[in-house]
Amino acid sequence: MARPVSNPPNPWSSTWVDFLDEPPAARLSVYEEDAKSILARNESPDIPFRWSVNPYRGCQHACAYCYARPTHQHLSFGAGTDFDKKIVVKRNAPELLRQAFARRSWKGETVNFSGITDPYQPLEASYGLTRGLLEVAAEFRNPVTVVTKAALVRRDIDVLVEIERKAGAMVFVSIPFADARTARAIEPGAPSPARRFETLRALSAAGIPTGVAVAPIIPGLNDNELATILTRAHEAGARSAFPVLLRLADEVEVVFRERLEAAFPDRAKRVFHALREMRQGRVATSGFGRRMSGAGPRWEALERLFTIQCRRLGLATGELSVLRPRPAPGPSVRQPGLFDT
Repeated sequence: MARPVSNPPNPWSSTWVDFLDEPPAARLSVYEEDAKSILARNESPDIPFRWSVNPYRGCQHACAYCYARPTHQHLSFGAGTDFDKKIVVKRNAPELLRQAFARRSWKGETVNFSGITDPYQPLEASYGLTRGLLEVAAEFRNPVTVVTKAALVRRDIDVLVEIERKAGAMVFVSIPFADARTARAIEPGAPSPARRFETLRALSAAGIPTGVAVAPIIPGLNDNELATILTRAHEAGARSAFPVLLRLADEVEVVFRERLEAAFPDRAKRVFHALREMRQGRVATSGFGRRMSGAGPRWEALERLFTIQCRRLGLATGELSVLRPRPAPGPSVRQPGLFDT
């Protein structure tokens, strides 16, 4: 049961404030809970990882297109502004992961950090749960992948380097826009594109394998920026890339349409027309294996452009499969036993 925090911590007064952008104007409500589990098992063929961890629910980045918005309704919250302003904190997340890794049944599979929230949203500067989870992964020599928009991931370079050395780690920075104005309109709480490219550069310089997630591709809004994003990401050290076509569940479509029409009224009709063209007359496809991509001549042309640019730059592709880090060699994947010293 999530309990509201009467005086929640302020990330912008933390020691990591240098990694955060300006505080949002909206009032934030924080709810803490002692979760029953932290590892989420994925059964969808659209996603390349089986296991993920999400220490938070909801996200202050407030991206209009976020496919995870409907998950907030399971908490009796809304998928709109509630998702941005009412954040649930799983305060016992590291302890739960330690318990999961200590079980004999755990095989040391890759765990992805993210899935329904950004693990490095601003509250992480105060709570440090993602860092705590990474420290558990380092202790158990368990490979990880991270997908984030936030510069705050740079705080944990030391732990990520340790995991990469012991088992394998990979960080993808999500950069769907090169233009700062467009990004601010659609992702008002997320760091600027320039900050994200800087983050890629810092992670890569530290020896951590990195990639860029061009996610989502919004036809008629950011598809003309593909080459720029891939080139800048490569210059910043990224060596992999994957695209995801915009996917709008019913609740998400309402939020996205409102934001798009307010910021870019001249482009809104064009975006939805193009999206339906790629989704056989619909704005979303629910069938497994097709939710993250499109169909038809326009989508095929975008795929070709993405592939050609990646080939030119030497970026590895393969959709989301590039999320998998290298397997750890030999005995390093062994999980510590209960009586190990």
